[in-house]
Amino acid sequence: MTKHKRVREAALEILETIEREQAYSNLLLNNTIEKNEFSPVDAALLTEITYGTLQKQMTIDFYLAPFLKKQKKLENWVRQLLRLSVYQMAFLTKIPERAIFHEAVEIAKKRGHKGISSLVNGVLRSIQRSGFPSFNTIKDANERLAIETSHPQWLVNRWVKQFGFERTKAMCIENLEAPQQTARINEWLTSKDEVMAMLAAEGFAVEASDSIPNAIKSVKGNLVKSNVFKKGFITIQDESSMLVGFALAPKEGEKILDACAAPGGKTTHIGEKMKNTGEIIALDLHEHKIKLIRENATRLKLTNIKAEKMDSKLVDTHFPKESFDKILVDAPCSGLGVVKRKPDIKYSKREADIERLANIQLELLSHAADLVKKGGILVYSTCTVDRHENAGVAKKFLDSHPEFFADDTLVERMPVSIRSFVSGNQVEILPQDLKSDGFFIACFRKKV
Repeated sequence: MTKHKRVREAALEILETIEREQAYSNLLLNNTIEKNEFSPVDAALLTEITYGTLQKQMTIDFYLAPFLKKQKKLENWVRQLLRLSVYQMAFLTKIPERAIFHEAVEIAKKRGHKGISSLVNGVLRSIQRSGFPSFNTIKDANERLAIETSHPQWLVNRWVKQFGFERTKAMCIENLEAPQQTARINEWLTSKDEVMAMLAAEGFAVEASDSIPNAIKSVKGNLVKSNVFKKGFITIQDESSMLVGFALAPKEGEKILDACAAPGGKTTHIGEKMKNTGEIIALDLHEHKIKLIRENATRLKLTNIKAEKMDSKLVDTHFPKESFDKILVDAPCSGLGVVKRKPDIKYSKREADIERLANIQLELLSHAADLVKKGGILVYSTCTVDRHENAGVAKKFLDSHPEFFADDTLVERMPVSIRSFVSGNQVEILPQDLKSDGFFIACFRKKV
């Protein structure tokens, strides 16, 4: 068996598992690479064809549709195999079509009967002869954008209503780009210049972030594999997510609650900003996630973080009223800002999820509200781009909690490059704005 066929079989299994079990693509991919001990070259190919096929699934199905008209019902694995093959034909230039056809047919023979391998071969050769159908046949602009960028129609329609067609189009196009790995410097232990010099000495290529003063971007190499990471000098975190630490602006010696903390990226940023003083209580529902927070804190040499397993809806029954200087509620959300990183999200989410999650977010904020000291700050953040969740929840919170007001001093705490995205007490980052995750932050202050 050729090694590339092993890679394609692995990709096929991942795609099947995602569809069957709604599994997370990033976790499955990492597990598969480790289990098969794929070389860096094979791991890169597996990542490319798995993510690429997922990212562009609706486009691929549009390309396949005319050639599958006579097929009553395709088994899921056959459809996934065709999707994988069409992705390589349409979007990868370095793989010869004969190799794509040969490997697809070999996998079909191994998995199914002769009729299936003939079907796979026939469909791929028909596409090769006829070419891909044109998007120009789709008259409705929203529908065309949905198919062309592989975003569900309901989502495109929703975004167009909220952000307008051009910003939605830019967002959908950006979501098809490969995400760049970014890292936050642990400024409590080191400096950006020192980290960049150490990484260069290790053979990594990095550049300073344009947006965040204490962030770097990887140009070459996975920073998790570096000694700099192992020694606790950096944390892998998206630039948008780093803004939460600036919004909260923790001071040395404060007592802070991070109500939905795992895996601890924002928690540890707060800890670093406090120079390992004060106390941060970090909560999560799941024991294995609490373990992650503790491991992160230990690696970063932070002893001011106390991670506890707790349902954040119970915080007001567990902690005394007005016992925290600042509280962060990084709420569970629809995740529509991280589609670039987790392409399966756009197919698994439904419009009803947004309503349900917005209610949970408001509930979590309400339970945290009593615990903020007078004059203290409550920060609400999500990694989604939907105004029913974000701005909608922020408005409902203020309407129902007259003891808080919108903290318009937020802009002063943001990095200079971000200030144009601040409106009053809110920051809204779309994926195309910083080439990062889509993100939202709202800041409330308790009246004295």
